[in-house]
Amino acid sequence: MFKKVQKYRFFIPLIFTVISCNKTVDVKVDKNIIIEKKVDSLLKMMTIDEKIGQMTQVRHFWDISKNDVATKFIGSVIHTQGENPGETAIEWQNKFIKLQKEALSTRLGIPLLFGVDAVHGQNTFNGATIFPHNIGLGATANEKLVKKIAEITALEAQATGFNWVFSPCVAIPYNEKWGRVYEAFSESTELTSKLTKASIKGHQGNLSNTKTVMATAKHFIGDGATEFGVEGGETSLTNTEIIEKLLTPYKVAVNEKVGAVMASFNTIKGAAMHANKAYLTDTLKTKMKFDGIVVSDWKGFSRFGKNNIINAGVDMVMAVDGDLNYFQKEVKKAIDSNVVSMSRINDAVKRILRQKFRLGLFENPFPNKNFISKIGSSKHRKVAKQAVRESLVLLKNHNNVLPINKKTNKIVVVGEHANNSGLQSGGWTINWQGTKENYKGATTILDGIKKQSTGNVVYDKDATSKHFDADVAIIVVGEIPYAEFFGDVGHESNKLTLNLTKEHKRYIKTYADKGVKTVVVLISGRPLVVTNQIKKSNAFVAAWLPGSEGDGVAEVLFGDYNFKGKLPHSWPNSLADFKGKYGPNFWDNNIKPLYPFGYGLTYKN
Repeated sequence: MFKKVQKYRFFIPLIFTVISCNKTVDVKVDKNIIIEKKVDSLLKMMTIDEKIGQMTQVRHFWDISKNDVATKFIGSVIHTQGENPGETAIEWQNKFIKLQKEALSTRLGIPLLFGVDAVHGQNTFNGATIFPHNIGLGATANEKLVKKIAEITALEAQATGFNWVFSPCVAIPYNEKWGRVYEAFSESTELTSKLTKASIKGHQGNLSNTKTVMATAKHFIGDGATEFGVEGGETSLTNTEIIEKLLTPYKVAVNEKVGAVMASFNTIKGAAMHANKAYLTDTLKTKMKFDGIVVSDWKGFSRFGKNNIINAGVDMVMAVDGDLNYFQKEVKKAIDSNVVSMSRINDAVKRILRQKFRLGLFENPFPNKNFISKIGSSKHRKVAKQAVRESLVLLKNHNNVLPINKKTNKIVVVGEHANNSGLQSGGWTINWQGTKENYKGATTILDGIKKQSTGNVVYDKDATSKHFDADVAIIVVGEIPYAEFFGDVGHESNKLTLNLTKEHKRYIKTYADKGVKTVVVLISGRPLVVTNQIKKSNAFVAAWLPGSEGDGVAEVLFGDYNFKGKLPHSWPNSLADFKGKYGPNFWDNNIKPLYPFGYGLTYKN
């Protein structure tokens, strides 16, 4: 005799109540076994077109026309640079609810996955809490904080309609010329592994809880270890070096049941990682026993070998920028001609369905409107501000010029980065390439300084106002926002270098040469060659890319909190350190860094 329970489509009860020896006994059935039975049952009912549809990921704009989600059995929708779903969070939710209802209207009613590049908060939504980028979190080395940040990111992502984030990036950067250094935690495999574990725990938690999302470990494998730091370039490390230095964070991610792993743009021995069966299937899926989704990166099918990437182990394809019909037709032709086996297709679809069941999407396919009030809340911003404070690394403090006395008569604040939340946040902020303007809810470093000081604070944006009577000059300099290959030093699309610009060097020189006590705050997504500027300054702070809570920087400069941050990367001494394929490579070579990994001063008590 079985206890009556509520049933949904493909639902199998998790607890059976049986009568035995006049006693009621609860027999708990392993949830994973139940999910596998559901997946197998559903898979048997699917047509080839429905299976290929589940393997398809598209944008909610441009890639699809009316009813495409239903007629092409789309499995996943992503949001990225392009048309926003609306102005408000409720409009974002409503857009995705409409698409979800379309998916649920199909014969089998399989719900959609909604993915987003939420890499330092739900950074695509104007008004969300934006945390320091991963390089700053690496400087905190605070696992509990990273977990909490991931939890908040998951909640704010759900509040805007998403159940999947393409985060965390677990690369080990080998060269500061790479434009994605800031997306990774550290050059240290050990530290990266610890923070990877914390991030996945925070994002996923109890995966079926509507406050959590599916996480993605990316990019598998070798993305940060390409020659000369070129995005999508050649990774010429040996297999042993890859296993020893790059693979460990992925092992941690798999052990934490990460829902997805994204394939990388780079090549190994000239072969595209997207089409590398030895790594995607033999290593990741077979040896490491990863049972989640291997997802391609942008236009992975048309760019990296078409059906070769499916045979290599890619399960879901970003069929974007005109790839939708091409991908679906080509895969179907490949199945018909036995180029791609049905067993490979079934494996891919099983992995996708498995995660949809784990997320509880069949029971709860829609976002929760009650979460909207949590977006950018004071509670969330408080955590972000803590992350800012703990991420700051004090490199120099000559004659204890820091902390600054709040009663200092006159303080001049210099530099456009001091008064611009977009510039202080870097790439992947509101827009793919970031923004150069202030955005909703954020505070700037200048805001924080004005709040802290009881004296006269003046702003000299470009160091031309000649406030040489100031007691202290706080000079905020750094990089402009960039993302992906646009941030590669030496890329034809930009003029980025590992030095400060001439203008920013002048800002420092102008006040330092006049004998004004000079505190330099560096906003950057990587260590830069600033040896001469450190010499000129009285104090020098690496602030990384702090995100929306810029006033957290001022709280440390004025002594409300002590410095805690330690360098997540060795700091280069000169451009000569970057002559080789892999930059300074301080941990392998005899090149002595200006400051070693783990360096960071604190205020003297």
